[in-house]
Amino acid sequence: MNIVMALEMAAECHPDRIAVTSGTQRLSYAELLHAARTAGNLIRDSGCRYVGLLDINSCAAPVAIFAAAYAGVPYVPMNYRLTKPELEELLARIAPAFLITDPCYVEPLSLPVGIRVAAREDFLAQVRSGDAQMTEAPGTPSAVAVQLFTSGTTGAPKAAVLRHENLMSYILGTVDFAGAEESDATLVSVPPYHIAGISAVLSSTYACRRMVQLPNFDGAAWLKLCRDESVSNAFVVPTMLSRVIEHLAESGESGALPVLKAIAYGGGKMPPQVIEKTMKIWPGVDFTNAYGLTETSSTICLLDPDDHRTAFDSTDPDIRKRLNSVGKPLGTVEIEIRGTDGKPVAANEVGDVYVRGGQVSGEYLGVGSLLDAEGWFPTRDRGYLDRFGFLYLDGRADDVIVRGGENISPGEIEDVLREHPAVSDVAVVAVADEQWGESVAAVVVLRDQARASVSELQDWVKQRLRSSRVPTSIHFRAELPYNEMGKVLRRVLKDDFRSAVRAS
Repeated sequence: MNIVMALEMAAECHPDRIAVTSGTQRLSYAELLHAARTAGNLIRDSGCRYVGLLDINSCAAPVAIFAAAYAGVPYVPMNYRLTKPELEELLARIAPAFLITDPCYVEPLSLPVGIRVAAREDFLAQVRSGDAQMTEAPGTPSAVAVQLFTSGTTGAPKAAVLRHENLMSYILGTVDFAGAEESDATLVSVPPYHIAGISAVLSSTYACRRMVQLPNFDGAAWLKLCRDESVSNAFVVPTMLSRVIEHLAESGESGALPVLKAIAYGGGKMPPQVIEKTMKIWPGVDFTNAYGLTETSSTICLLDPDDHRTAFDSTDPDIRKRLNSVGKPLGTVEIEIRGTDGKPVAANEVGDVYVRGGQVSGEYLGVGSLLDAEGWFPTRDRGYLDRFGFLYLDGRADDVIVRGGENISPGEIEDVLREHPAVSDVAVVAVADEQWGESVAAVVVLRDQARASVSELQDWVKQRLRSSRVPTSIHFRAELPYNEMGKVLRRVLKDDFRSAVRAS
């Protein structure tokens, strides 16, 4: 299986159906197939070993994904928001590469030898009008389809490897071929260098659904594009949904989106108040929480629309709290929670999350596979499965605070602080402590016009958790630092606490 199978099937079944929309540009599925094959020839003849994409969302992204497969080389989208040294280092790691980009992103760079630059608009014009000689993609199902650099939030970016068989296992196990109506359209607002952006292209293509590309996200632009393009489906990260709701509240604009049928979200923890508020605004929309990782070819757990409505309508605390879960594993994967001894733990007991299945790669370039002998991959996430099989995440293993030999999860403290009526957002991190090794520190964002003192918040935690969970330090900020995928940059917060200690 090669990922081009999805495009070839779509183009054969619905050649005239629009595949992708970006501004005034349109590509039908037949045109997308032609462009990908033409570009595949171009890339193959260049002798490059990778196809790089350094750009925002555009028609070039789906063309590049499938063109790389036709050329038999990995597709490597990169974060255009990185610094000049960071981008130069990543480009050096993939040279010689065929780099599709907007010239504005490469003009400041000292390009490594072997980087062949193709300006986005010139590239699209060339491959749309060229001769598509290539008809068959080379390689085997085990060939590398995508290489994604991790965010590097805790160190140098690693290159995660996804093979054709991993990606197609996910698509075939989760998407019905040609299951979309011709009127259906999905809004792609996550950046192309994230696994969610790649899976959006592959799953939409296999479903024969029109993709509407949003180049740069903001709440107003998201709402306008939903209306202008009659969007029926969308995927967002929690911070994006928060921005949309904030825009509606601040602008007084109507939230009416009569065509919208479904919103999926993931990539970070969804604050309960945000999803509850959103469900009230759009009661007829189906909401899905999708939990996955780059190394698992996207989604491995879903909290589906029925789960959302059941939890939202329930007064039973055990059912209501499911809005905080990421749902149940897909039928094609297995989830296991393991303790410190590496053995599975009982229901409701927090441990390390492991996953197994055909879509799970768990592989890094230069490192190899991290799958154990039985095919299990350590996600490095912490969490637990309740007795009904719902998975609740409890933060990253790297974020665990070790206080006097006791492991403390930031997530449980954050959940308690979010229940305080004055708290809008919060992140808990470890700080150095001479006596205990590490202690608990919190960064709190207060609601507009709300007030709360450090001692008040400390007492709030003390009344609900053990004294060891009480933050010894609390700082207030106007907002938390998030990356574009909605993940808190905890290293930034730790640096702030260290700087405060040095200054005192």
